[in-house]
Amino acid sequence: MTIRNLDRLLTPGSVALIGASPQPRSVGQVTARNLLHGGFKGPILPVNPRHAAIEGVLAYPDVASLPIAPDLAVIATPPHTVPGLIAELGQRGTRAAVVLTAGFGEGGNAAGTALRQAMLDAARPHLLRVLGPNCVGLLVPGIGLNASFAHIGAKPGDLAFLTQSGAIVTALLDWAASRNIGFSHLISMGGMADVDFGDLLDQLGQDPAVRAILLYVEGITSPRKFMSAARAAARAKPVLVVKSGRRSEGARAARSHTGALAGSDAVYDAAFRRAGMLRVHDTAELFDAVETLALVASRLGGNLPGERLAILTNGGGPGVLATDALIDRGGALADLAPATIAALDAALPPTWSHGNPVDIIGDAPAERYRAALDAVLSDPNADAVLVLNCPTAIADPTEAAEAVIDTIGDRRRLVLTNWLGAGAAAPGRALFARAGIPTYETPDQAVRAFMHLVQYRRNQELLRRVPRLVGTGRRSDRAAARCPIEQALAEGRPWLSEVEAKAVMTAYAIPIVPTEIAATPDEAAATAGRLGLPAALKILSPDITHKTDVGGVALDLADPQAVRIAAERMLQGVARLAPEARIEGFTVQPMIARPGALELILGIVDDETFGPVLLFGQGGVAVEVLDDKALGLPPLDEVLAREMIGRTRVSRLLAGFRGRPPADIDGIVHALIRLSELAADHPEIVELDINPLLVDAHGVVALDARIRVAPATRPGTDRFAIRPYPQELEEATSLPDGTAIRLRPIRPEDAPALESIIAGMTPDDLRMRFFAPMRRLPDLLLARLTQIDYDREMAFIAFADAGATEGAGLGVARLLADPGREQAEFAIGMRSDAKGHGLGWLLMGRIIAYARSRGIGRIVGDVLRENQPMLELARDLGFRPEAASADPAVVRIRLELADARPAPSA
Repeated sequence: MTIRNLDRLLTPGSVALIGASPQPRSVGQVTARNLLHGGFKGPILPVNPRHAAIEGVLAYPDVASLPIAPDLAVIATPPHTVPGLIAELGQRGTRAAVVLTAGFGEGGNAAGTALRQAMLDAARPHLLRVLGPNCVGLLVPGIGLNASFAHIGAKPGDLAFLTQSGAIVTALLDWAASRNIGFSHLISMGGMADVDFGDLLDQLGQDPAVRAILLYVEGITSPRKFMSAARAAARAKPVLVVKSGRRSEGARAARSHTGALAGSDAVYDAAFRRAGMLRVHDTAELFDAVETLALVASRLGGNLPGERLAILTNGGGPGVLATDALIDRGGALADLAPATIAALDAALPPTWSHGNPVDIIGDAPAERYRAALDAVLSDPNADAVLVLNCPTAIADPTEAAEAVIDTIGDRRRLVLTNWLGAGAAAPGRALFARAGIPTYETPDQAVRAFMHLVQYRRNQELLRRVPRLVGTGRRSDRAAARCPIEQALAEGRPWLSEVEAKAVMTAYAIPIVPTEIAATPDEAAATAGRLGLPAALKILSPDITHKTDVGGVALDLADPQAVRIAAERMLQGVARLAPEARIEGFTVQPMIARPGALELILGIVDDETFGPVLLFGQGGVAVEVLDDKALGLPPLDEVLAREMIGRTRVSRLLAGFRGRPPADIDGIVHALIRLSELAADHPEIVELDINPLLVDAHGVVALDARIRVAPATRPGTDRFAIRPYPQELEEATSLPDGTAIRLRPIRPEDAPALESIIAGMTPDDLRMRFFAPMRRLPDLLLARLTQIDYDREMAFIAFADAGATEGAGLGVARLLADPGREQAEFAIGMRSDAKGHGLGWLLMGRIIAYARSRGIGRIVGDVLRENQPMLELARDLGFRPEAASADPAVVRIRLELADARPAPSA
């Protein structure tokens, strides 16, 4: 259940308050007062068996006595009464309830947990939605609904705020009132027994009255639903999130480098980024970010600026502070063009800074601000400008503010301002606020706001960038990787041996140094001579995790004798430092001579909330000390893998430095994508380290790999917060005329194939598909049609079968389900020369079968009335026209899946 009946929660026509009370300062009394005096226009029905009236309004003794079935019930009665009340309300026809009461297992109490389940069991038969329990309630100021026990109400606005913390609700109301900030919705989530973040993101993401959605998150209960809903909402509007508990993650009880590095807060950060949300760190920063985004939308029409910032200041110190803050946050100073430098030379005193930041000297009058800002705004290398002013006794800061406003005029450029100080700066800040120009109290605050825009832009670009194919072309050998995993599980071993782990890497085409096992020092010497010298030697023990800690690694051994001696010393050292460890022998491998190669770490860890998480960073023995890492949620494609790499400090070294050529980034990307596949294919993998992965201009090679396994607790890809590519739906089939085709779910890398299908459609066929003339797909739409959420969408793409490879793209049929899977909308498009061969019938048949397999109730679609071939095909498949459309040129057709006629088998 997702958005079903949430309209009754958020836009009720009537409200009952069960537990309304006249007792001053009680939850029932405060909530009754808020409901009755909030301006709500519908009936409000207090329920109290001992009082005839509450706040002067007729009260009813029980639910059965209510004259109507309320759309929404607010419950403020003891916890043991709640399940029965929910059942009674559901039988009356109520479809939403807010449970303010606590005592439903919040502290792990068994009796409370049982009550929570009883409440949900009572609600389920009636599809009654429950907000809470243990919440402050909700406010929808636009309709005058204040179903909460908050101490004050909220102004109407266009921001939706969802929070798990009740205390944040009341504090936020005070804070927002003092700043004249209004809300479309303010919802206290409480225990999220039923309605959770995913549900409300789906509902509010499609609400045109909501400009932005703000979240205060303590934890996520349904990660896949949350990620699906957040990704959908973030495509439509800004979604900003504060996550509490950033510093309380504690030490992860992990035995791998990846596990130690992948703390829970870092995983949340990766999830928010992947969903396209903007993370901030407190509520003040949250509203700063919202305000900045709103001002940019009004001034720039929603076109977010680039990342290069020019700083203009009348004081060197604030300019340096702003620059430091920018660089620390990953921003970039604009490199001013020669023409700009020349214009500034002509307008400024000779002592100006001659670069960016542009220091126009402390005595700068308004005209100097005007001339300097005009020059910088004309520079194509500057995407945005931050203007700073320090108060002086020589120049008037208010006149400088007026000059800045006048210079900006109606230019569609982003200018941020920071007038430092208090009294002298206040008039200038007020002028900027009235002019709709972002203004801040400190340089750091201004830079932080700019970087919010940068990060939001990066997140949005990530949602629409089209990946390219990267890799060797060799398919992974899942069966070869399964053998050592199953053997370890059968033997009760949590860790694969080094040789087994490297066999898994080889099965997934990740280059790795050849390694063999030797039982004795003599055998190790002989093996090294055969594999190649110099050699590396490592102790082999199921009880030793980090071999270097016990002297279990010896490198650059020049000859067999050196190998033998090192092995004997290794046995002695391990006996002293780890006497209980079981020794199975040694692993021997040739030394890889890659002078100048960088050491990286790649890994997988299974997070308890979000499932498999991938790690990339700077590797080696000091990996935890360096703490240079980036996390990402699988599945990965080329764009996401590169973005992960780019978030680390080591990425700057990978790009080449001091005459060294760039490293093989494609090789790293390929390895990350293969790890993503590995995590999807083998749910038994709990932790995995590749450390180090050597990389230079000549390629990548893994020197070591460690894999921990455990019996899978969740089947296959159910562990993933984002549903991976459903490879099981790939098939080879044929059309009725015998033409061989390949049919599979669409992938992000299929953008070129989709473009070729569009290019192969006649103008009339394109109009039939898109209801408007179209020559090519805009980049944003192309990305949207290929980067789909497999949890709620599907698109099957058909290719001509060219033997070992896929041939030309022929057609695509797609399905987009609503969050509750009650209904899904279809669309289909084919190359014009592929029509008439049964491809449309085949594609529609697969879409119908897929919808049925996902439990979707019905399929609908809009078809131009003149598109008779499509209407005939739909009729043959069991579709029927709905009532007359608002557009007489369009027919909406509908298929109840119980009535679907099967397509002919291939």
